[in-house]
Amino acid sequence: MALEKQLKWEGKASAELKGPKAEQIWPLLEDFFGLHKWFPTLTTCHGVEGTSGVAGCVRFCAGFKTPVDPKSDQNQDQEKVNWTKQKLLTIDPANMTYSYSIIDGNVGFNSYISTVQVVPKDAGCTIVWKYEVEPVEGWRLEDLDLFIGTGLQVMASRMEASLQLQVE
Repeated sequence: MALEKQLKWEGKASAELKGPKAEQIWPLLEDFFGLHKWFPTLTTCHGVEGTSGVAGCVRFCAGFKTPVDPKSDQNQDQEKVNWTKQKLLTIDPANMTYSYSIIDGNVGFNSYISTVQVVPKDAGCTIVWKYEVEPVEGWRLEDLDLFIGTGLQVMASRMEASLQLQVE
């Protein structure tokens, strides 16, 4: 099959935050079990193993939409619920970075590994999300780029808004 012969897909998304410092954004991302607070359409994220933010912990994420989900006019109760289990592989608070892998799920991601980092800038910071995965049946790399890129932009906006509310 053609998918088996392809190398891993690799991609990178970034979001610039104007104003919030890296030291303000990092704790929001470091809360590994709190992704549902920021990622769009993610309705559930909770720990199933270990302590949030400690290498080896595992989170369960469900309810997110993907660019390849079938469009349906039928009752939403009939729709498939996307889910993954994700394991925190490494975390480095000093460099504001962590990596994780998807260890189980129903969206077809095999050998998915991602690294997220907050990079300080003069007038704020940038969140960088790098990822690699074996080609996913029914997806194009562009679909994955759209999913992660759009998700990261929404996450950054929500984080900025949350920090703005704390200031007011």
